[in-house]
Amino acid sequence: MDSEIIIPQGFPFAGNKLEEIISPDSVQKRVAEIASEISVMYQGKVPIIIGVLNGAFLFMADLVRHLDIQFEVDFLKIDSYGDGTKSTGTVRLLKDISADITGRHVVVVEDIVDTGLSLKFLKHRMEEASPKSLRFATFLYKPDVASKDISIDWAGFNIEDQFVVGYGLDLKQIYRGLPGIYAVKEEDK
Repeated sequence: MDSEIIIPQGFPFAGNKLEEIISPDSVQKRVAEIASEISVMYQGKVPIIIGVLNGAFLFMADLVRHLDIQFEVDFLKIDSYGDGTKSTGTVRLLKDISADITGRHVVVVEDIVDTGLSLKFLKHRMEEASPKSLRFATFLYKPDVASKDISIDWAGFNIEDQFVVGYGLDLKQIYRGLPGIYAVKEEDK
C-alpha cells in the first residue's frame, strides 16, 4: 500500500480509509500507452471519441491530449448506480450524444466496467446509428464480475471487485479529483 487517506468528518463514509491501489504515475503511464495504441489504429482517420459522463471525463481528457491523430469529441451521460455503491441493474440515458455517428469510427470511453450492463446498453445504443466501427476503452475493468460476453478493446487496469474512487470516479459526487485510484475500506464498527 503506497498511500492511505482517512475520510474526514462531514463526508460520506467519514472515518473510513481510502487505500491507494493505483498510483497517479501508473495512471498517467497507462493512459499514454492506450492513446498510443488508439493513434496507431486510427492513423489517417478521424474517429469520434465519446466520453461517458461524469466518471470518464478525466480519463478522456488525458487520453485525447496524448493522441497524435485528428479526432472529434462528444459526450453522453448514463446512470446505473444512483447514489449507491452497487449497480441498480438498470441503465438510464440522461444525456444523448449530439453528433451523427452513422458511418463514423467511434471510440466510447468509460471510467469503469464492472457487470458490463452499462457497456451492453451503450453498445446497443451506438449500433442503432450504424457506425463504421465501434470500439470501447475503459479505464478500469473488473474481470471477476463482468459478463463474459462483453468486448473491451482497451482496458487501463484490471481491479478486484471493490468500490473505488479517484481519477473521475466518485462516491456521492466527491473524490473525483484524486489523481490515483483508491479503494474505499469500510471499517468494522
